[in-house]
Amino acid sequence: MVATFNLFKQTKVIIMNDQKQHPAKALARAENFMDEFNLQVPILLAPMPNATPPELAAAISNKGGMGACGALFFGAKEIRSWVNDMRSQSNGVFQLNTWIPDPEPKRDHKGERSVCEFLEKWGPAIPAGSADIPLVDFQEQCNAFLEAGPSVVSSIMGLYPIDFVKALKDRNIKWFAKVTTVGEAVSAEKAGADVIVAQGMEAGGHKGAFNATDAEKNMIGLFSLVPTICDAVNVPVVASGGVADARGIAAALTLGASAVEIGTGFLRCPEAAISKTWADAIACTKPEDTIVTRAFSGRLGRSIRTKYAVASVSDEAPIPAPYPIQRNLTKAMRDNASKENNIDGMQAWAGQSSSLAQGIPAGELVDRLWKGAVELIN
Repeated sequence: MVATFNLFKQTKVIIMNDQKQHPAKALARAENFMDEFNLQVPILLAPMPNATPPELAAAISNKGGMGACGALFFGAKEIRSWVNDMRSQSNGVFQLNTWIPDPEPKRDHKGERSVCEFLEKWGPAIPAGSADIPLVDFQEQCNAFLEAGPSVVSSIMGLYPIDFVKALKDRNIKWFAKVTTVGEAVSAEKAGADVIVAQGMEAGGHKGAFNATDAEKNMIGLFSLVPTICDAVNVPVVASGGVADARGIAAALTLGASAVEIGTGFLRCPEAAISKTWADAIACTKPEDTIVTRAFSGRLGRSIRTKYAVASVSDEAPIPAPYPIQRNLTKAMRDNASKENNIDGMQAWAGQSSSLAQGIPAGELVDRLWKGAVELIN
């Protein structure tokens, strides 16, 4: 009994000593990351297409975080315009992001007709030829990124080509690669990524799986993903997905992350300029009120559990077309829903921590988040 008690006391001392050291390690990692990337806080805006206006990015950068542009739908002209607007409002750090293109989708015209019939129950008639709208040229985007010369260029859905990675490094532009598995993280590091962004399944919007068909199979939560990726790579790791308050930041840093990336948590800020209908819905969306579906774009994404999103995964719903065909076909419905402020037809992306998002100015939110995280870690 005495021996057991003494062992308990010794173990307790070891645990307490480790707990005293652990906060210092977590904050030291964050400080090293901030020093490397010229930041004052280890908070990054997620590069959400159509939801990262320069005003939001600048507000975050002006508080020492990293702004972002989700440039998926931007050609060179739009990228230059965004960068110029951003630089007119802030001297801070920002990243430019686009998707790595999927292979050319296999067409199924019969299946596409079924999708159209289903969608027209939720919105207007789909114009002829909608499925054939081309994507913005990927090489044009890459060239525009190099011309803009941001501090960081980031990727999702795969890895940049070798030649482009070399061009980034020649210009001292850092590459942040978003991944959803340990295997993807290892591949990204080998390909030259300077930072790994670990996206947990909790994230709102599109899941960044390298292979579109693997998305449902690899639904890994952030608490499992971050420490295992940290153990597998030798570059800094940023935690993304389900982080929306100080508690999430403190937890992510304690798990081994050097910084966090926040998307949904910034969407209620006035600078985000999303529709009031969407912002109000985010405020009352509990974790169980979200759903993952391919029905908006053909790529798996997490949205609010709207009537369309729920119907899209029912037995009666057709199989969604692959990206970008499905996205093209849903455009009429999505545009009409936005015009009518009808949440049930909107592409209302939202993460599982949506209800933690705060409707306050982005700069004030950055201050509040980091102050709270430091207090929790200490």
